[in-house]
Amino acid sequence: MADSYVRVRGAREHNLRSIDVDIPRDALVAFTGVSGSGKSSLAFGTLYAEAQRRYFESVAPYARRLIHQVGAPKVEDITGLPPAVALEQRRSAPTSRSSVGTVTTLSNTLRMLFSRAGDYPEDAAERLDSDAFSPNTAAGACPECHGLGTVHRVTEQSLVPDPALSIRDGAIAAWPGAWQGKNLRDILAALGHDTDRPWRELPPAEREWILFTDEQPVVTVHPVRDVGRIQRPYKGQYMSARRYVLHTFADSKSETLRKRVQGFMVAEPCPVCAGRRLRPEALAVTFHGQDIATLAGMPLGALAELLRPTAARPDDEVAPTLARDLVARIEVLTELGLGYLSMDRPSPTLSAGELQRLRLATQLRSGLFGVVYVLDEPSAGLHPADTESLLTVLGRLKEAGNSLFVVEHDMEVVRRADWIVDIGPRAGEHGGQVLHSGPVAALADATGSATRRFLFDTAPPAARTVRRPTGTLTLRGVTLHNLRGLDAAFPLGVFTAVTGVSGSGKTTLVTRVLAEAVREHLGDGTTDTGEDGTEAGPMARAQLSGAEGLEVIDRLVRVDQKPIGRTPRSNLATYTGLFDAVRKVFAATDEARARGYTAGRFSFNVAAGRCETCQGEGFVAVELLFLPGTYAPCTACHGARYHPETLEITYRDRTVADVLAMTVDTAADFLADIPAAARSLRTLQDVGLGYLRLGQPATELSGGEAQRIKLATELQRTRRGHTLYLLDEPTTGLHPADTEVLLRQLHGLVDAGHTVVVVEHDMGVVAGADHVIDLGPGGGADGGRIVAAGTPAEVADAPGSRTAPYLARRRARPDAR
Repeated sequence: MADSYVRVRGAREHNLRSIDVDIPRDALVAFTGVSGSGKSSLAFGTLYAEAQRRYFESVAPYARRLIHQVGAPKVEDITGLPPAVALEQRRSAPTSRSSVGTVTTLSNTLRMLFSRAGDYPEDAAERLDSDAFSPNTAAGACPECHGLGTVHRVTEQSLVPDPALSIRDGAIAAWPGAWQGKNLRDILAALGHDTDRPWRELPPAEREWILFTDEQPVVTVHPVRDVGRIQRPYKGQYMSARRYVLHTFADSKSETLRKRVQGFMVAEPCPVCAGRRLRPEALAVTFHGQDIATLAGMPLGALAELLRPTAARPDDEVAPTLARDLVARIEVLTELGLGYLSMDRPSPTLSAGELQRLRLATQLRSGLFGVVYVLDEPSAGLHPADTESLLTVLGRLKEAGNSLFVVEHDMEVVRRADWIVDIGPRAGEHGGQVLHSGPVAALADATGSATRRFLFDTAPPAARTVRRPTGTLTLRGVTLHNLRGLDAAFPLGVFTAVTGVSGSGKTTLVTRVLAEAVREHLGDGTTDTGEDGTEAGPMARAQLSGAEGLEVIDRLVRVDQKPIGRTPRSNLATYTGLFDAVRKVFAATDEARARGYTAGRFSFNVAAGRCETCQGEGFVAVELLFLPGTYAPCTACHGARYHPETLEITYRDRTVADVLAMTVDTAADFLADIPAAARSLRTLQDVGLGYLRLGQPATELSGGEAQRIKLATELQRTRRGHTLYLLDEPTTGLHPADTEVLLRQLHGLVDAGHTVVVVEHDMGVVAGADHVIDLGPGGGADGGRIVAAGTPAEVADAPGSRTAPYLARRRARPDAR
């Protein structure tokens, strides 16, 4: 009989300690362990990487050069490994031109339906190609908005928010600051305009020219300088406020400048296509009396119902064939709880969980069998009710003859697994060992497992006293996406959890509406630790009829799971700022001072201090032509990243490269007497990141680790006044043991007098909150309403809430199903 196990021998990828493990095929296998323990290194870095490598060996050498390859894993041998498909969490959002339709390829079929079977107007010369129905092609995009559906315009009100000011006093707020702004004001004065008169008193025609003219006259400017300063005249060229804003937004390479000028722009539906993104000739074609933009904007569930009569026709014509394909694929999405999405919904507005389910649905329709699906936290971003649907779909994939290797932190999903591989006992260099590989029930006998307690502990959670609010922040008449005239009250000085099924509107309410309202109240003095370099495209602004209680908030802090950097040059030490203290320590040594070395010398990004062979990278790329490219330690610095002379400077017998190689725990002892470094290291330990190396590249960090680094960076700051902390699903990517560490810090912020609001699906977090706001009852058009609000006990008893039964079970005992 054929061996039914995947047998791994000597796996050494990342922190794996030359492990041997046997994993059954044709089963749902859960890989568990604390964050950083090595479970992803085994599932993705070893098993999937090896399966991909073996597949590429069968591909023609020339074709291999065109395919991204992850490289060969560090493992002695793997037997019994079938072909593998990976479904990873993608932390970064796609561009605004990516949508539900493009991710699922549903839009391709819909465009073909209109091209081949649409009803054309009588004067149409010929049938359009399918590309003509896409806003992402030159053939289909509206020429005015280039297929975005939105145009950015400026108005007098957006450019001059306070007409009581004069030009000299800064009435034209959209103009740049410092010298460039003064230059433009001096040019206007040289042109004969009164720059000291209140803006509202200037003649309308003069105001129109100043703000909107396309003319760029050149005049001689005689600047007025301080006494004693040279006052030479110069030639200055005028640029209107509109021209400056639009030019900066379109051409500036500075994200800061682009965001600044975007604040003076008004996003409006395109006047040519009315926001429908397509050329008139494409919009003139209809199917069932509707154009393609209307069908793409319908919820997928409603679209399937509209197409069902056509799909039921028995003939083999184009329309029934394409309609049947669309309906069948939409039914899978509906089963996964995504029927509320529309085909034109931009991908940047989707959660990581929604994106992964869209890709999962595509695989479900592929009909593959004998494949290993390697999934990265498929329950991430899912309400417990949605997780039930996910488990049903995963069961169907397994029944079709596939194996499912799932990296997972949700104990409910783990309990439903056939087999569990638990990695640990801790993270980083303290992990990388297989603590248990076998049936789930047998994990109860595994000593040292951090997972065991959360799977089998049946004791009810300890009772805690709910905090009393110090005030209330109220938003009235909230309108954005599926929120329609919503009133929401957020108690201050407490821990609030916002819950609801996927698509219910909770992220929109918290991270868009609440954040925007507070940010506008505070002006520019806000802190946003989210770092998203992707182009999200034009976003609709929330509408509010009123807001109360904002005056109590002094600071806003958002903490998300987006990467802290996109290159290996960004790391834990540089992001938190503790590397500044480390470099100053080395610069203060006697030898460094004798050589004239400043703190900059000890940066691997500065030419004087870094290794020039690898440019401070620590490694060099090795191109192997037909084989996957790989990296090797730099032959000059052997991975140290620094110039040999820089490494001649030591502090307590350690070089700066040695310090970067230390873990947070080790560095905390080594730098205990350096206050600036010790404070940063202590906060990193407090959020459970003691196992990370100081120089660990940002590209190697998980979303959960990135989020906790951001939180630690915030925690080490001196906090004055009342701060509002907003977190979007902070437990995503965290083992329950790591969640406990994170929650201690968040509740500590509340105890210090601040307000914490989290969007959360983890019922353990919700049960420990002071206040719960539950949105729903469903997703999309069926959501957007507050169905319950109050203490966890009150919401657990609320009728009509899909969260209530799961919260009630969690409050009864932690392992309740």
